[in-house]
Amino acid sequence: MTPHASSTKISRNAMAHLLMIAVVVLWGATFVLVKAALADIAPQWFNSIRMTIAFLCLALLYRSQWRQLTRQAWLAGAAAGACLAAGYFFQTQGLLYTSPTNSAFLTALVVILVPFLASLPGLRPPGAGLPQWTAWVGAALAFLGVVLLTAPAGASWKYVLDHLNRGDLLTLGCALGFALHVITLAHATQKVRFEQIALLQIGFAMLFLTTAALTMQPSALHIFADLSAPKHSGITFLLVFALAVTGIVATAAAFSIQTWAQQTIPATNIAVILTLEPVFAWLTSYVILHERLGLRHGFGAFLVLGGILATELLPRLQNRA
Repeated sequence: MTPHASSTKISRNAMAHLLMIAVVVLWGATFVLVKAALADIAPQWFNSIRMTIAFLCLALLYRSQWRQLTRQAWLAGAAAGACLAAGYFFQTQGLLYTSPTNSAFLTALVVILVPFLASLPGLRPPGAGLPQWTAWVGAALAFLGVVLLTAPAGASWKYVLDHLNRGDLLTLGCALGFALHVITLAHATQKVRFEQIALLQIGFAMLFLTTAALTMQPSALHIFADLSAPKHSGITFLLVFALAVTGIVATAAAFSIQTWAQQTIPATNIAVILTLEPVFAWLTSYVILHERLGLRHGFGAFLVLGGILATELLPRLQNRA
C-alpha cells in the first residue's frame, strides 16, 4: 500500500467517525423537540410525515440511482426500512408516556443488543464468535441500570415487574429495532451502494409508518382534525420546525451519513458511538426543560453507560494485555 493510499484511508475513517458523532449529537438533541411536537400531532403521523419529507429529499438527491436499483438493493432497503420503522414506531409511541432522558438512555441499549444479534446464525458477520464474558457483564449492568432508571424508589422486584412504565417498555422495543437496523446495514453496505440503501430504507420506512398511522387512526383526515381542534392553535411553528429538522436533517441527511459510515466503521463501533446519544439528550433536557436526574436515577444511568462501556471496551483492553 502506498503512503498516499494509507493517508486517504485514515482520512476517510476519521471523517466517518466525526460525521457519526455529529449525527448522534443531533439525534440526542431532538428528543426534546420531538417530545414537544407530539403535543400537536399523533406520534405515528409525525413519523409518517417526517419520513415522507426525508424520502422526497433523498428521491431528488439520489435521482440518478433509480435506474440502477437491483433486486438485492430492493431487498436490503426493505429489510433496513422495516427495522427503522419498528425503531421509530416504538420510540415515538413511548415518548408519549416517558421522559426524553429515559427514552434516550433506554434507546442506548442498542449497544448491548448489537453484539448479541451479530453472533446469531444468519445475522453473524463472517468470523464472529459467541459473546464474550464481558458482554454478559455489560448486559447485567445495563439491566440493573434500566431498573433503577425507570422504577419508583424503594420498590420491590415484584412491584418493578408489575409497574414498568408503558413508555419505557415501548422504548425497549425501539432499541431492538434500531439494533437490527445497525446489523442490517452492516451486511447491506458491503453489497449495495450506500445511496441506494439510504434512499430505499427511508422509502420503505415511510410506507410502513404510514400504514401504522392509518391503522391506528383509520381516517387520514383525522390528522387535520387533530391539528384544528380547539385545544390546538392549528399547525404550530414548533410542529413545522420539528418536522423540518427531523425530516431533512435528522433523517434524510443523518441516515445517509450512517449508511455511508457503515462501509468503514464496524457495527459494534457504530453502537459505541450511539451511546453518546443519551448524554446529549440529557444535556438538552437539562438546558431546555430543566430536567434533573435524582441520585438513584443518575446511578441507574451510570450503570447503563457502564454496561455499554464494559461490553465494548473490556474486550479491547483484554486483547492488549
